[in-house]
Amino acid sequence: MSHTQSATAAPPARTRMRTLVRTAALWVAQAILAVQLAPAGILKVTSDPAMVELFTTIGAGQWLRYTVGTLEIAAAIGLLVPRLCGPAALGVAALMTGATLTNIFLIAAPPWLPLGLLMVSALIAWARRTEIKAFPLGAVSPDAKRL
Repeated sequence: MSHTQSATAAPPARTRMRTLVRTAALWVAQAILAVQLAPAGILKVTSDPAMVELFTTIGAGQWLRYTVGTLEIAAAIGLLVPRLCGPAALGVAALMTGATLTNIFLIAAPPWLPLGLLMVSALIAWARRTEIKAFPLGAVSPDAKRL
């Protein structure tokens, strides 16, 4: 078999199985993360009394509660959309960095939940780094250039 033929040959079954397991594990992690984020975001945007009190304690204003809630809901949806899952995980990592620091420095709460979500989202973002690099941030479509 020539070099060209071996390069185009199908990968061994073991490699395909690893890829399948890795992909399934990523989607399970993304789904779990989405299930954590969506209800938290909904509680924030629907003015749950506990969330209103929490953001009052933070002292940044209720606009931050609406912003964080909206971002959590958008991230939960993005984690379940193949084209958006990498950038969404990166966004969640940024949100959870802020949440971890807020828990430690502003409200003196244990940071374990946001820290755990940060680690999961960072792992997903790292695993999806090729999707993140390929994501068209600010890219102009070929059709828009003709206008």
